[in-house]
Amino acid sequence: MVTGASAGVGRATALAFARRGWKLALIARGADRLEAARQAAEAAGSPHALALPADVAEAEAVRDAADRAANSLGGIDVWVNCAMATVFAPVHSMTAAEYRRVTEVTYLGYVHGTLTALAHMRPRDRGTIVQVGSALSYRAIPLQSAYCAAKFAIRGFTDSLRSELLHDGSRIRLTMVQLPAVNTPQFDWSRSHLPRRAQPVPPIHQPEPIAEHIYAAAAHAPRELWLGWPSVKAILAQMLAPGLTDRILARSGYSGQMTAEAEQPGRPENLFAPVPGDYGAHGRFDARARGSVPAFDPALLRGAAGIALGVLVPMLLGRLSATGGRPQHRSRVRTRRMGHWSGMRGF
Repeated sequence: MVTGASAGVGRATALAFARRGWKLALIARGADRLEAARQAAEAAGSPHALALPADVAEAEAVRDAADRAANSLGGIDVWVNCAMATVFAPVHSMTAAEYRRVTEVTYLGYVHGTLTALAHMRPRDRGTIVQVGSALSYRAIPLQSAYCAAKFAIRGFTDSLRSELLHDGSRIRLTMVQLPAVNTPQFDWSRSHLPRRAQPVPPIHQPEPIAEHIYAAAAHAPRELWLGWPSVKAILAQMLAPGLTDRILARSGYSGQMTAEAEQPGRPENLFAPVPGDYGAHGRFDARARGSVPAFDPALLRGAAGIALGVLVPMLLGRLSATGGRPQHRSRVRTRRMGHWSGMRGF
């Protein structure tokens, strides 16, 4: 099962599974575009692909689609949550209805998909759920507050569920893949209140290498995968220097998300209804998009950091021991500072 399968990363992911001979059930709102994705999946190698038009914001529609897929294809082994919606706008330009809709699709759509997947997987005690996340689930950026909040919520929901599955001794696997900027059609059809056309924050990556890593995550189920150096840098910057990152994004986060082209007033947008036409997996940034993306398992990064600390800390302690503790010049500095503050107390 792949949600958001009619375009962008969802479509590329469906084709990645199709090339390996998987049976597929594809969920999205636009029936015509979803049928085109189904045909593309079967042409790529899927022996049987179903197009199941549904809005992931509607829990019952997701359940119905899953029941049809399970009855037709013999059960659900992998569920990939990928559907999303966003609005490009500063917070003061957003409406409550826009926040609600982005939350219903981008966060609750994942909840609905996960609950449905669990209902089918728990009786068999097996299956894999893949949450397609974003570096923005760790580090929010300006002009996409609703989307970032939804991605944060997905990560919190997923962490809670993971602990519950461990508590139950369940063999159902759960993994989350944090994406960098990707060349998808969302920048042509997402609602925007910006003066210029929206773009992914460079560097931009093509959806196919992203989809290959999503497939690999479904196969091996690491706790998380971080895709691309920009994701790693954004996540680590938020952990180590959030205030500095705030200021950097205040300076560059606006211009980085807009091209020089003026926005087109009244253009079609997909927040509440799908835009007609088959957009495929790619957006308009092919000339600037990279054809490969590295993947990082944060568990391995933490292990490497632990090894580095295990080497550096003993070296530092040995050096301090050799000098009798604190370096002499630091002691003098501290003495002067204490004298300064002592004088200030009497002032």
